[in-house]
Amino acid sequence: MVPQLEDLGEVRGKTVLVRTDFNVPMSGNDEDRVIADDFRIRAALPTINWLTDRGAKVICASHLGRPKGMSTLKYSMAPIRRRLGELAPGVELLENLRFNGGEEANNPEFVKQLVEGVDLYVNDAFGAAHRSHASIVGPPKTLPSAAGRLLQREVEVLGEMRNNPKRPLVAVLGGAKISDKIGVIDALSNVVDSFVIGGGMCFTFLAAKGMPIGDSLCEPDQISFCKKLLASKVEIHLPEDIVGVDSNGQFATFGIRLPPGAKGLDIGPGSAAAFADIIMGARSVFWNGPMGMFEDSRFAAGTRTIAQAMSETKAFTIVGGGDSAAALAQFGFEKDVDHVSTGGGASLEFLELGDLPGLSALRGAPNVK
Repeated sequence: MVPQLEDLGEVRGKTVLVRTDFNVPMSGNDEDRVIADDFRIRAALPTINWLTDRGAKVICASHLGRPKGMSTLKYSMAPIRRRLGELAPGVELLENLRFNGGEEANNPEFVKQLVEGVDLYVNDAFGAAHRSHASIVGPPKTLPSAAGRLLQREVEVLGEMRNNPKRPLVAVLGGAKISDKIGVIDALSNVVDSFVIGGGMCFTFLAAKGMPIGDSLCEPDQISFCKKLLASKVEIHLPEDIVGVDSNGQFATFGIRLPPGAKGLDIGPGSAAAFADIIMGARSVFWNGPMGMFEDSRFAAGTRTIAQAMSETKAFTIVGGGDSAAALAQFGFEKDVDHVSTGGGASLEFLELGDLPGLSALRGAPNVK
């Protein structure tokens, strides 16, 4: 357990530093950038409002993008500051934390700058809680601290799925690379009843089974891992058909044996229907990673089918942030799942390890006995 807002005691008249995750998608050029999706800003409002309603002064802090310690207009918090002012008038927002190299380096001097004049600290940035950065692990060393409502909810929901899931539990995994998910696959292999594998990562599994995959994405150094998992007792569902382009770059549908020069870019309609049936028969489903290159309408059907199944199943559904959440929003299903995690990498790491540096830091705060 991590300390909650109520564990801060009286907040009236106190200055509270709230680490938020306002790393929102942006569009437009550097001089005229606008917020493409303000979901992460709105997600922090329950915590911000709880504090301000009780008389606290709130200062938010967040990173945006990867400016690598350099101040640039492209990664300025100005557009986010304007939107936050509309949603929570009177709440301050510091400039991009990563403009200072001390943030990612967890520099003690930068921590001192952050906590100067601050009475309390709240971490509501689940999406950054797997980073040992200054704003995440530094303030709880000296300030009474707590998890915000968003962080608290993430820990409760993911912890329940990790430790006490309703069964059968199905993990639907996609995205480009299996190397990004080895740790969580290892951890979940002891928890889930079955894996459903799509996206670019499925081709490394198909290659491990000896199937020709044409020019599809493959990680040869992960084939041995895939063989090991395929030989284990855990049930693994792979595509039965593939959609992509042939050697001439023309749209084509294949079985699971792709000819030379062909490239798979989505699961086929038969696989999508089969995967949807598995989701509909589950009692818990965790989905992380699209089934194909869904940004291109020619290769969006597989991901859309999974998103729709997630919205219609009676199972408890969690979507693990990132591209999966973007797909849900694109297809209009984001309100029909039980929980959309605000942290892709953080949710995977929490499921793998059961803890994160940001959570550990909160448990070591001076107000925690």
